[in-house]
Amino acid sequence: MKKCFSCNKDLDKANFYDIEIDYCPQCWGTWFEKDELRLAKDKKSDDLKWLDFDLWKDKRRFKISKSWKLCPDCRLPLYEINYGKSKIKVDVCNVCQGVWLDKGELKQIMEYLRQEVDEEVLNNYLKNLTSEALEIFIGPETIRSEIEDFVAVLGLFKYKLLAQHPKISQMILNLPK
Repeated sequence: MKKCFSCNKDLDKANFYDIEIDYCPQCWGTWFEKDELRLAKDKKSDDLKWLDFDLWKDKRRFKISKSWKLCPDCRLPLYEINYGKSKIKVDVCNVCQGVWLDKGELKQIMEYLRQEVDEEVLNNYLKNLTSEALEIFIGPETIRSEIEDFVAVLGLFKYKLLAQHPKISQMILNLPK
């Protein structure tokens, strides 16, 4: 049975956007096994599906957690890292690639990702579109998932562009059909 490293309580299971996760009924910390955090984020918001961060890409960022938190699966020390470029600290296991979120951190992550989408879609549109197009062929997700991500970037750009530039929107609407 998995235990919360903070409360020493058995973790309960819950369905979170069709993803089975483990959580502590006392402190409300949540354990996401490999890929479950990404899948839950994708199911929670279609607009955020294409925006992913590889938490394990740069192991130099890993710092052993100050409180010696142990992985609920492996029972090895968790590492504390920032989620993407945010100030949100998450605890990760570099063995099983699970992620521990304290109460409220998922909400903070979702808010951070919404801000990132607003900035990324317009400021780095071509880079993001190219990156998503390449991922259709080289992964890391399924081809279907990568195509959905590509289409999401296209759709977001359209809505963001039209909302932020109403004159362009009006010009497009006035074009002959």
